[in-house]
Amino acid sequence: MRVQTKLVSALSLVGREALRIVLPSWCVVCATELPWRERTASCCASCWASLPKITTVKCNSCSQPAPVEGLPVYVCFNCVRDPLPVDWCDAWGEYRGSLERLLHALKFERHDFLDDALASLLEETIRARGDLAFDAIVAVPMSRTGERRRGYNQAELLARALSCRLGVRCDMTLLARRGRRATQSTLPKRERRANVKGAFVASSRVKGTSILVVDDICTTGETLRACATALRDAGADRVCAISVAKAS
Repeated sequence: MRVQTKLVSALSLVGREALRIVLPSWCVVCATELPWRERTASCCASCWASLPKITTVKCNSCSQPAPVEGLPVYVCFNCVRDPLPVDWCDAWGEYRGSLERLLHALKFERHDFLDDALASLLEETIRARGDLAFDAIVAVPMSRTGERRRGYNQAELLARALSCRLGVRCDMTLLARRGRRATQSTLPKRERRANVKGAFVASSRVKGTSILVVDDICTTGETLRACATALRDAGADRVCAISVAKAS
């Protein structure tokens, strides 16, 4: 039995090395060759460990990190004047460095296999809050044209992976996008609210429910505002939002 085990192990090692030679892969962040074991999806262990996690308290309305550590609670200046219509909004990390690179690969380079790894960061954030009281998870919808061009909606991939991790159903029929709008990232911040105002419509089935909205990146928060407004208008009792990264 011991000889058989060693033989299987040796053959497995030979197989992995052969595959490495035929199909080598590199870390999407630092471009070094990926080891078989010390990796998370297409990211090496070193780069994954360097992801810029937000460690300060965050604005409960938009997830903007507090400028200093040690504050018990924090609401940013913009949200004091005009908060998002959510019970809370959270994000795991800052949209810079290695995390920015991973999200770019997920979004534009067909690294859709990063979905579960990044969803693990969302799960970590939610479990740290101790709030799992959701009837359904939805993703920020894309236009049909945009999704057809990209091949998938990266926010939906994250939402479905998070759904499996939390045991909360993901229902993409609860929130839909109306037509096409300009891409938010191409617009100045002052124009983003008008661009997505009325861009989403929610199903009447959200009435009386608690909904978690998932996105990959939160910048100004205007897309999440438009989604939450649609869900509230359709009768949702509670809307929360989470993203992998918060962009300043």
